Amino acid sequence: MQAIHQPLKGSCLCQSIQFEIENSFRSFFLCHCHQCQKMTDSAHVANLFIDKNAITWLKGESKATHYQVPGHDIKNVFCPDCGSPVPYLNSNGKLLIVPAGSLDGEPSIAPHSHIFMEEKRKWHDEIHKTLQFDGFPS
Repeated sequence: MQAIHQPLKGSCLCQSIQFEIENSFRSFFLCHCHQCQKMTDSAHVANLFIDKNAITWLKGESKATHYQVPGHDIKNVFCPDCGSPVPYLNSNGKLLIVPAGSLDGEPSIAPHSHIFMEEKRKWHDEIHKTLQFDGFPS
């Protein structure tokens, strides 16, 4: 029997776009492709996938800005005020892609896999060796 999870709330950084989503995600990928690195200014993006009807927009859905990456089947959808990524439909319109960082709570699943590892940044191999702090280092 599958566990029942409470819905999660999510938003952009400035709270002008807000949503609630079922916490029953299908998959969770960490994508290391060059486009995702540029969209996030990071080593990878962390995206969850769920049925397109699993979301209820609470505020600001129409504000979301869409940027289709030329020559690629990928887009960036974000708040025009603060730049935070927000959920959007995949290219075939069947699944909702949810940036993990947009969630206010923990998703029901952990990442399944790293994808596009051929394009990963070399420095990412050593990241587990770096010092860790609970806040800014003193």
